[in-house]
Amino acid sequence: MAKVLTSREESYAQWYNDLVLKADLAENSAVRGCMVIKPYGYAIWEKMQRVLDDMFKETGHQNAYFPLFIPKSFFSKEAAHVDGFAKECAVVTHYRLKNDPDGKGVIVDPDAKLEEEYIVRPTSETIIWNTYKNWIQSYRDLPILVNQWANVVRWEMRTRLFLRTAEFLWQEGHTAHATRQEAIEETETMLKVYAKFAEEWMAMPVVQGYKTANERFAGALETLTIEALMQDGKALQSGTSHFLGQNFAKAFDVTFANQDGKLDHVWATSWGVSTRLMGALVMSHSDDNGLVLPPKLAPIQVVIVPIYKKAEELERINEVVDGLVVRLKSLGISVKYDNDDKRKPGWKFAEYELKGVPVRLAVGPRDLENGTMEVARRDTLTKEIMPLEGIETKVQQLLNDIQENIYKKALDFRTAHTTKVDDYEEFKRLLDEKGGFFLCHWDGTPETEERIKNETKATIRCIPMDAPEEEGQCMVTGKPSDRRVLFARSY
Repeated sequence: MAKVLTSREESYAQWYNDLVLKADLAENSAVRGCMVIKPYGYAIWEKMQRVLDDMFKETGHQNAYFPLFIPKSFFSKEAAHVDGFAKECAVVTHYRLKNDPDGKGVIVDPDAKLEEEYIVRPTSETIIWNTYKNWIQSYRDLPILVNQWANVVRWEMRTRLFLRTAEFLWQEGHTAHATRQEAIEETETMLKVYAKFAEEWMAMPVVQGYKTANERFAGALETLTIEALMQDGKALQSGTSHFLGQNFAKAFDVTFANQDGKLDHVWATSWGVSTRLMGALVMSHSDDNGLVLPPKLAPIQVVIVPIYKKAEELERINEVVDGLVVRLKSLGISVKYDNDDKRKPGWKFAEYELKGVPVRLAVGPRDLENGTMEVARRDTLTKEIMPLEGIETKVQQLLNDIQENIYKKALDFRTAHTTKVDDYEEFKRLLDEKGGFFLCHWDGTPETEERIKNETKATIRCIPMDAPEEEGQCMVTGKPSDRRVLFARSY
């Protein structure tokens, strides 16, 4: 029996939760706000990691690891940074437990109080820049191009699997440079890496742009972002890259002797993506039947299901399929032959459809007689009969077609749900009726930005990099504006 999902039309939020749970991606844990990422979900994350890690290394970065615990005093050194994270921090105050004298389990030992509390990292700028102070003396030590794969904790009150959890997995790059220009170029380079990954591997079109001052990362001079549109018309911030200026270098006294022999503070960047990308992947492409995975990130790209009644029929099918599996793997295609006799073919079809396997092959005795196989593609839910001879090359092309089709479908959806609006009342109406991205004029003031957020729950997702200069008037105040910005309700 197929696992039933709530339809997107009935409740998009419940559909999402159903799908994450029933496709075996993740589940809630015994720790409030934290999740267990199950093997199938983690296999997708591993593929994401592998691709991103290669892309980082191709741009000259190396991996390192820094402590999970950060002394509380470090957060006091950069005012904007501590203000941005203060409400989300988990704090370690003691280092020992002891048996309860009343026999009620264990209690915190009051004699084991830390002299200085530790913060469980919400992000690592402070501990890393305290470390860089020991690594950098001269311009010859620069640049430092380091990335860390890690977990972080942000004590979220309202959590959703992958999208917003108290603990999540991510990577965080932290680089140090001799000049402002180098740091700015690094910030832009890494945003392009994220955009390329999102579009070419996740098949998810994104808008690249600058965050407003209100929306910047705490302690950054500039935050660049990629913003994606989900099927319910809400935006999802999918990756950010921050130009930190010299703020953290000044806070931790990280100086270097430049080529003129003068002391200067180092210039910094940081950038990251997280397991939130898993949520983006689910919401960008999936349907009421289950996951739709882009082939490049699918743990299983092709599944083969035998259809038979007698043992001797299975033996004949096995002989043919074993050779096909070898040929598919030689083309770099991940394939699973599911000849487990504990499940019927119909159950398997529904299960692999739910899990988003891009291509399903089915073969029975009659197919062998005809030299054919049934080929089903997950993105369109269509089937066709193909000759068995040379089918591996056709499957390879089909996987490429599916990757392209999924991207085109998401891009077409975004285009249809991107609207230019000049009137504030129309903006509010369309937000409710249509949703999606809205390109509107804004007067550039945080006051107007805050008013729109309070009245509509829509925020400025970014100032798009490709936004052309266009004289206009703010839709709220009527004040001059020289370009449109991107508004949306968001996750």
